[in-house]
Formats: sequence, C-alpha cells, structure tokens
Amino acid sequence: MMKVKNHRLYHDNDLQVDYVPSPNRSQQIDPKYLIMHYTAGSSFRSSLNWLTNPISKASAHLLIGRDGEIAQMVPFNIKAWHAGQSSWNNLEGMNSYAIGIELDNAGKMVPYGNNRWRSWFGKVYDDDEVLEATHKHEDDPAGWQVFTEKQLEVAVEVATILVNHYGLQEVIGHDDVSPFRKVDPGPAFPMQSFSSKVMGRRDDEVPVFVTTTALNIRVGPGTEYEQVPEISPLPKNTRVIVINSFLNWKYVDVIDPIHATHDGRGWVHSRYLREVE
Repeated sequence: MMKVKNHRLYHDNDLQVDYVPSPNRSQQIDPKYLIMHYTAGSSFRSSLNWLTNPISKASAHLLIGRDGEIAQMVPFNIKAWHAGQSSWNNLEGMNSYAIGIELDNAGKMVPYGNNRWRSWFGKVYDDDEVLEATHKHEDDPAGWQVFTEKQLEVAVEVATILVNHYGLQEVIGHDDVSPFRKVDPGPAFPMQSFSSKVMGRRDDEVPVFVTTTALNIRVGPGTEYEQVPEISPLPKNTRVIVINSFLNWKYVDVIDPIHATHDGRGWVHSRYLREVE
C-alpha cells in the first residue's frame, strides 16, 4: 500500500514516487477536495514536460500514466495550478482548496474516416480506443479516449490514500468546478463508480433529496439552458444528492437510474426538492 509522508507520495517499498518539481506553484493550502483531470496530451512524458515548464503556468500534484506510472510535481500541501477559474460549494478558486490529479489521456476527439478518431494535436486513434458519448454539459456526441484498467486501478489506490490522509470531502471533476469552461475528465471517466470506491461509506452521510414533481434537469442554472438529454424530466420522487448551488438552482447527482442511465448530473430548481428524513 502506498503512503503519504511529508506531503509526498511513497510506494509500498518506502521509495518515493518519481518527483519532478514544477515551478508553477503558490502558497501552502489545507486541501478539502480531490479534482480529477485528463491531460489532453499525446503522452505521459510530454504532459509531464508541459506541467513542469514555467511557460505553461499550469501544474498538478500528480500525473498518472496509462501504464500506471506516477510522477509528483507539487507537494500535497502546496497550491498547484490545475483548476483555474473555478468554484464549488461556495468556494471560489479551487486551486486553493484541492489536490489535482492529471491522467494521461488524449481527451476529446473528432471523427476521422471509418472507425477512426483524430485528437486536437493530430494523432489518429482506432475505434477500440475511443468511447463515443455526449458530455453532460454539451449537446453533440464526440469521441473520448478510454482510460486503461491499470491507470484507473492506480488512480483509485492513490485517491483513496489521499482522501484518508487529508480527510478530503469529495472527489470531483474539472468539469464540475468549471462546468462551462472545461470538459475533463469527460464521459469516458467513470466518475460515479470511481468516487464510490474512493469515498466508501462517506457517501452515506450526504443528505438525500427527492423531486416533488416531474422536474426538468438542465445543463446550466436557469430555464434558458437546454435539458440534460436522456434523463429529463426527472420523475416525481427521484432521489438526488445536491453537490453545488447557484441562487435558487441546485447542481445534483441523480441516484436513481432514469431510463437505464445511471450517472446523470444537472441543474434543477430548489423549489421542487424535498430532503429525505
């Protein structure tokens, strides 16, 4: 089992993981959340080089490769520059409140001929490496590079250690804290199952609400936003967990399966929610 010592990650043989310091860091923090990202890069090494380059003005605490390789760039109690303009649970600027993990992944892609996909940096991927899906904040489907089994296995182990060591409250995505600006870690990342494995019974302590009527669930906090495809409207008595707020709107995680969809999130009006006793 890996461990944290002096805010750095160590393997179970007591050797520190590869530490490549990034100059892109700030003051000391007391982390409360874990934010998951993908690199949108072509390789582990190229992403590591970019995140440790002062020109990029970007960094994260950890980078996990597709084969499970790990590099640490910033101690866990120091502010890394991974979330940018962001907010969560009435906190602004999540770099000051969160540990960031980057996963080596090409990210969003566009079709390129028969059964192939092209990344933003021009590399072409075969269909078996890509999931075609619609992002929860978008209307049209796209290709998303799948994460490897080994990569997710290592990410779960590391995330669990960090949550337990620092008492982190929640695992969230970059697209949760910057929902109209970022799309990572995207629909190919199994956020619901990942969070359940990492947080364990902590999820049981979160207040549960139910809808008091058939309720439209939208991609943004207002009636001007489109409804979330496949799950809107939510039937009456649908159970949800509130994970963010904006004025009278709540960003919720839908617990109950809706039309065979098990991982729905979106915005609903708080007037039509009732907390379960």
